[in-house]
Amino acid sequence: YNEQMETDFPGKDFVAMQVNLHARSRNYVSESDVCKLESVPLDFGDYHPLKPITVTESKTKKMSRKGSTSSTSSSSSSSMMDPLSSVLDGTDPLSLFAAAADPLTTPASMDGVRKKRDKDDSSALGSDFEQWSSKRGEILAKYTTTEKLSIVSGRKATTSGSAVSEKVRTRLEELDDLEEGSQKELLNLTQQDYMNRIEELNQSLKDAWSSDQKVKALKIVIQCSKLLSDTTVIQFYPSKFVLITDILDTFGKLVYERILSMCMDNRVSLSDNFSPETVNDTAKETCLNWFFKIASIRELIPRFYVEAAILKCNKFLSKTGISECLPRLTSVIRGIGDPLVAVYARAYLCRVGMEVAPQLKESLNKNFFDFLLTFKQIHGDTVQNQLVVQCVEIPLYLTLYSPAIDWILQCIAYHAPEILLTETMERCKKLGNNALLLNSIMSAFRAEFIAARSMDFIGMIKECDESGFPKHLLFRSLGLNLALADPPENDHLQILNEAWKVITKLKNPQDYINCAEVWVEYTCRHFTKREVNTVLADVIKHMTPDRNLILRICKICLFVYLYFQEKFLPFLDMFQKESVRVEVCKCIMESFIKHQQESTKDPVILNALLHICKTMHDSVNALTLEDEKRLLAALINGFIKMVSFGRDFEQQLSFYVEARSMFCNLEPVLVQLIHSVNQLAMETRKVMRGNHSRKTAAFVRACVAFCFITIPSLSSIFTRLNLYLHSGQVALANQCLSQADAFFKAAVSLVPEVPKMISVDGKMRPSDAFLLEFLCNFFSTLLVVPDHPEQGVLFLVRGLLNVIQDYTWEDNSDDKIRIYTNVLHLLSAMTQETYIYHVDKVDSNDTLYGGDSKFLAEISKLCETVIAQILDHLKTLGKEETLKRQSQLALYFFNTILAHGDLRNNKLNQLSVNLWNLAQKHGFADTKTMVKTLEYIKRRSKQPDMSHFTDLALRLPLQSRT
Repeated sequence: YNEQMETDFPGKDFVAMQVNLHARSRNYVSESDVCKLESVPLDFGDYHPLKPITVTESKTKKMSRKGSTSSTSSSSSSSMMDPLSSVLDGTDPLSLFAAAADPLTTPASMDGVRKKRDKDDSSALGSDFEQWSSKRGEILAKYTTTEKLSIVSGRKATTSGSAVSEKVRTRLEELDDLEEGSQKELLNLTQQDYMNRIEELNQSLKDAWSSDQKVKALKIVIQCSKLLSDTTVIQFYPSKFVLITDILDTFGKLVYERILSMCMDNRVSLSDNFSPETVNDTAKETCLNWFFKIASIRELIPRFYVEAAILKCNKFLSKTGISECLPRLTSVIRGIGDPLVAVYARAYLCRVGMEVAPQLKESLNKNFFDFLLTFKQIHGDTVQNQLVVQCVEIPLYLTLYSPAIDWILQCIAYHAPEILLTETMERCKKLGNNALLLNSIMSAFRAEFIAARSMDFIGMIKECDESGFPKHLLFRSLGLNLALADPPENDHLQILNEAWKVITKLKNPQDYINCAEVWVEYTCRHFTKREVNTVLADVIKHMTPDRNLILRICKICLFVYLYFQEKFLPFLDMFQKESVRVEVCKCIMESFIKHQQESTKDPVILNALLHICKTMHDSVNALTLEDEKRLLAALINGFIKMVSFGRDFEQQLSFYVEARSMFCNLEPVLVQLIHSVNQLAMETRKVMRGNHSRKTAAFVRACVAFCFITIPSLSSIFTRLNLYLHSGQVALANQCLSQADAFFKAAVSLVPEVPKMISVDGKMRPSDAFLLEFLCNFFSTLLVVPDHPEQGVLFLVRGLLNVIQDYTWEDNSDDKIRIYTNVLHLLSAMTQETYIYHVDKVDSNDTLYGGDSKFLAEISKLCETVIAQILDHLKTLGKEETLKRQSQLALYFFNTILAHGDLRNNKLNQLSVNLWNLAQKHGFADTKTMVKTLEYIKRRSKQPDMSHFTDLALRLPLQSRT
């Protein structure tokens, strides 16, 4: 390397050689114009991204000679669709727009599209319908058991070596074999074992289907369906229903997709709204075969469930197939004797019916009314004897009905008219106002309907037969509806009195809170401070003996103004244990942040929330976990962000000063306060449009002082560095030049204290990469910082370079040289007549010096020093183990010279050639990158005043790695 430099510059030591960057003159405006994308006029009538692509297809004719073809004709084909259009089926608004603009689109075809869309919209369920999948997890989590379970499992069939022998046995014989003893019973299973076994059966179903063993798949489904007739562990039945019906859903989907695949004609599947006339005979025959096989199942429950699972397949047979099957299956359920088994069968039929034919509401309504007719079976001797045997109390037993009844009512109440609620209420009254039914009715129908009949429901609740279902839960359900819709105004007070008569008598704190948290919201919406305080006083009275229901208590405070009533402080004081009080404060702040939509400046609210935040802050000690600190800081920061005094900036700053004194132990809060104060200063600048008056100038200096005083109290060194830089930029934007210099000097003096390793997400990592990022941002800012008249030329840049030079870098790191290379970018920009960016109303050095020769000479000297440092480092990388790093740095430095240097200078031109050769001398250069760089140089040579790039390109050879 030195020999090559000696040849180019004889008699001179390469490292000591003084090479200047000779920055080229830049016209940033013209360069920006050149880099802009070319605007191309576009006629939207001829182009649209979702329109079909027209492909020209060439028809070829084979010649006698092999491989010889000639084009005989060409035709335009529009059968090829772009992926977006094929996926969206042309029914999205953009495609419709494009089709309307296309003259080839006929009105008839557009009408067909509209009819299809309208038909789909009329039958599809909306997003407001809560799907069964959302209830599945909740049911599995709630209905559990510790008792041992049993399951009937099919015996493994012996596999025959001949595939023909498998077909010889008739399918009906196989089904009979299933029902006549080819099962074994697995006993003493835990709940998890039972669930695992069900999952195995689900997977076995899929495996059997994929291996074309359709009868085996049907046997598995029948076997699983039989389990739904078993209520030996009755409290687990809802979860069992969820698990088994998952398998039924899988089976129904597999059968439907198989028959649908048989309808494909020339690889084109049927549309979603196909008619039975378009289904071929093979598919119809297969579909009928499935229904015949299911009809041969002897037992009622598996026959019902399996047929319901493939109910959708009736679409292949006739238009009225589903509408005919639903009433028949509804009647079939009447043959199920156990009321719990029957109600879940009705729930499954509603579930399938809503999926395949949501418009057939009459059948769903009949299903529910059939259930009401048999509801009295719940209290019959058979059920009561079963409960005695299993030691299950009636309240627990009734809760097992809730998922099924709630689902059935949700289905029939979906977009139902108000008259259906009236009819349902009348039928409920005839049953003695059963509490279980009444609760499900209030949960299913629209809140507006329930609220309008609030007094009617209260009358029914008073007279209802609780039968193990307590009345306070009914009042809770009513309160939930009144939180969504308002009852008649004349009934407000009477409703509250009737509800609170029942609530206030509750002795169990858990039951009391369940109801109170709902009706407190109703009180806040419709009554004055006096009633709200009365309710809160009652809450305090009931909760004083038991202070452990923290989360439920705090849900009472849903409305922010409720926190600050007269009874609020006694409400907090009843929590004497510090950990409990802190949990309460956390819950209150979470509720405030969640529900407070607008910023606030109410002094009562601020004082109360400051008290709560102070309580959380003072709980922090040396033993507090970091996660807990982060959570508390996030809650306090959420409160700080919600406080706004509008244009009263001085009051806003006073609030931040007070908050700093109160939350000094939580560093994230101090960081947030610094950012908030900086934002306040910029808001002031925005209001004044950059022209500060004497008063606003003093105010922004006060903001700057706040930040300058607060930053040193932070422990994280990179947080301090970044805040010094950010605050200095804010000071500079507000023409506080001396304060900006103070921030930047503080940042420069802090760089030597950066440790070699820092903690990032709990892990120790090298700090070099973070320091490199910060310094690059810092140098970008220093471009527009004017020199202090008493400090000399580029005093901040020189000071920062001295710090970088003295900093102890890692031995295997090149970050120092990368920083020096970026410094050359800065120095190049500083030599321009006009800088690339400025701070409004701040004169940078381009204005102060006006291109003075002495100023440019100082920059040249600085460039020579930096380049010498870079070349010296490249020399030290001449060892075999560091040649790759040398290659990368050489190319990096070459690109810097290429972008910023004036290569008409002979020394700089020669240096760039030497760096190019060095980058690929030892075979470590990326050939693809080198080729692209050379292509860029050749393109640059074609631009005006860039002819010297042509000679440079000739001097840059591309060397192979060999």
